[in-house]
Amino acid sequence: MLQASTDVACLNMVAQQIRPCDVLDERLLERLLLVPREDFVPPNFRAFAFADMAIPLGRGQVMLSPMLEARLAQSLAPSPNDRILEVGTGSGYLTAVLAGLVRSVYSVEIVPEFKLRAARNVSALGLSNVTIEVGDGARGWPRHGPYDAILVSGALPLGPAPAFRESLAVGGRLVVIVGESPAMEVRVITREDPDRFTERSLFETSVPVLMNAPRPERFHF
Repeated sequence: MLQASTDVACLNMVAQQIRPCDVLDERLLERLLLVPREDFVPPNFRAFAFADMAIPLGRGQVMLSPMLEARLAQSLAPSPNDRILEVGTGSGYLTAVLAGLVRSVYSVEIVPEFKLRAARNVSALGLSNVTIEVGDGARGWPRHGPYDAILVSGALPLGPAPAFRESLAVGGRLVVIVGESPAMEVRVITREDPDRFTERSLFETSVPVLMNAPRPERFHF
């Protein structure tokens, strides 16, 4: 009975929150129905696993709302042969979603306990194409590049460091959240050729700033 109610809640999440926000990639929608979101939520928030809200993970970080995670994933335009970098593993939920859509996912998380929890969650699904590492990816993570797509799941107030662009393969997409609350926007930067990038604004949002991300200098008088 519990599993049946969870399945219904997941179906409702996709139908009522995600599809209405123009997330129409059928591969992604199918994957969202397959990955058990409730298993990635902290136990004390399990009842809110499918709610339209961000869920606290601790250390000022959150598991993004289902709608926002789906929109970010779609913005990457993931393809089966892609190698993806995710900066900010968090719970590992989006990591697991992406792993079913691409060839390999490399994810870096600065908080060791988050990394351990996410690795357990991902391992429980038997995913063999995911590498999760502890590290500071706020200025890039070129270790496994070049990447076909990069997602930075926390805000970068000053925009992405040059290393992110340099880690993209030609044709690669970098999806970042730029700015400070309440004025943040999701942007996609595409490497059109080795020396040329295009940038496009997608939509506005508000999320926690990525840990250790450079911030504007503050002047005090």
